[in-house]
Amino acid sequence: MGAIDWLLEGDPAIRWQVLRDLTDGSPGAVAAERARVEHEGWGARLLALEDPDGLWAGGACFPAGYTGDEPGQPWTATMHTLQTLQLLGLDPESSAARRAIAGIAEHGRWEHAGQRYFDGEVEPCINGRTIEAGAYFGVDVAPLVDRVLGERLADGGWNCEVENGSVRSSFDTTIDVLDGLLAFERATGGSAALREARRGGEEYLLERHLFRRLSTGEVAEPRYLELAFPYYWQYDVLRGLDYLRGAGAEPDPRMAEAVEHVRSRRQPDGRWLLDRVPTGRVHFDLEEGVGRPSRWNTLRALRVLAWWDASSAHD
Repeated sequence: MGAIDWLLEGDPAIRWQVLRDLTDGSPGAVAAERARVEHEGWGARLLALEDPDGLWAGGACFPAGYTGDEPGQPWTATMHTLQTLQLLGLDPESSAARRAIAGIAEHGRWEHAGQRYFDGEVEPCINGRTIEAGAYFGVDVAPLVDRVLGERLADGGWNCEVENGSVRSSFDTTIDVLDGLLAFERATGGSAALREARRGGEEYLLERHLFRRLSTGEVAEPRYLELAFPYYWQYDVLRGLDYLRGAGAEPDPRMAEAVEHVRSRRQPDGRWLLDRVPTGRVHFDLEEGVGRPSRWNTLRALRVLAWWDASSAHD
C-alpha cells in the first residue's frame, strides 16, 4: 500500500487534509470529509469529553486539582484540547465549536491569576497559542496580539522566560507566537506591524537553520530533530517547516538542512515514524506509539517536501 492510500485509511482529520494538500480532491470532497471531524473519530471523542461548562478537565492550562506530582505535564485541559481540535480541523462554524467557545469565553480562567481565557495571561508561549485558537474559532483576540507584538525580543523572537529574566528568544515560544500571528493574519488581514513581527520571528528561526545555536552552530536541542505529535508548546523541525509552508514562505537555503533531515527520516515504505510524544497524561493517543508509523508525521512531511520540491528557489 502506498503512503497516500494508507493515510486515506486514517481518521477523518487526516483524510480531509490529505485530500486538500496531497491529492486533487475537489473542494466539495474536502469539505464533506472535514465535516466528519465533528461527528466521527478523534474529533468526536474529544468533544464527548467536554465538561458541561465548555472546558476540558476543569481547567485552562492544567486540569482541576493538578498538583505537579506526575511525569511531564498533563495535556488534558482546555488549552491543549482546543489546539488539538484545531489541528484536527474542527469546523469553527460547527455547533460543537460554537458551544465550546462560548463556554470557554464565559467560564475559562487562567490558573496564573484568574484572567479570562481569551484575554490571555503573562507567558507569550501560552498567549501565542491562545491567539491561534481564538483567531481560528472566531474570537476577537486583537488586544492579546498587541501585547505579544510589544514583547518581541531584540533577536527577533519571543521567550516565555522573560518574566524570569531571559533576554534571548527560544525556538519553542517563537513558534507558538508565529502560529498565533499567522492564524490572526489569516482571520483578519493583520497589520504592517504584525507582518513585520512575523517576518522577524521567521528570520530568528532561519538564522539558526531551524535547529542550531547561532553562537556555536551546534544542535540547540536534540529533540528539535525528533518528529513529534502532538507537539503542544514544543518545537521541532517538522513543525517549523510546516509553519513556513503554511505561511507561504519562499524556500530559503537556510531551510535546506532541516528539509533534508526530514527527508532522511522517510522509511523504505514511504512513511515516517513517530519519534516522540511529549510526556504527560492525555485523553487518548492519536498515534500507535513511538517508533511506529505516524500518519500525522507522514502527512506533514509529505506536504512539506511537496512544497519544497516544487520550487527551484533553493537551487
